[in-house]
Amino acid sequence: MANITIEYMILVPLLILQIFLLPYATSLIMSSWSTSSETLALQEACSRVGSSIQQLYFFMNHASIPSGNVTSSMNIPMFINNYAYTGNATLTSVISGSSSSKVLKLTLKFMGNSIFVTSPVTLGQNVQWQSSSFMSNSTTACIQAYKDSSNVIWLSFGA
Repeated sequence: MANITIEYMILVPLLILQIFLLPYATSLIMSSWSTSSETLALQEACSRVGSSIQQLYFFMNHASIPSGNVTSSMNIPMFINNYAYTGNATLTSVISGSSSSKVLKLTLKFMGNSIFVTSPVTLGQNVQWQSSSFMSNSTTACIQAYKDSSNVIWLSFGA
């Protein structure tokens, strides 16, 4: 009979510990998984926007395209896990050996969340970025390009 009491004295605290420990561990794991999943989805959207900007630049940079305006829609989701997100970009010049180009640093950030991602977009020397941003939940969010008579391509987000 004494053995049964000792077993209960050892097992009951372990069972009580499991009641609190397993939900806590599950909560931590799910929180980490959710953050990783949202970051990956935002990174995919950032890559899509960057690819769209790069394709629009290469299209406008072709010699057969005269000066003018082009607008391209962004094929990205309006919400990721019920979070809207904002996008902005900054352009910097990069000199590599004897050639130079410009790199657009694209940043997407969730509204109401601290998650953000960045992605570089390599463009040519004849590009300018007009300071602008977009909101993912806007139905009119787009990328605008304007090629002037001196073959400079002006890119921006449109609203």
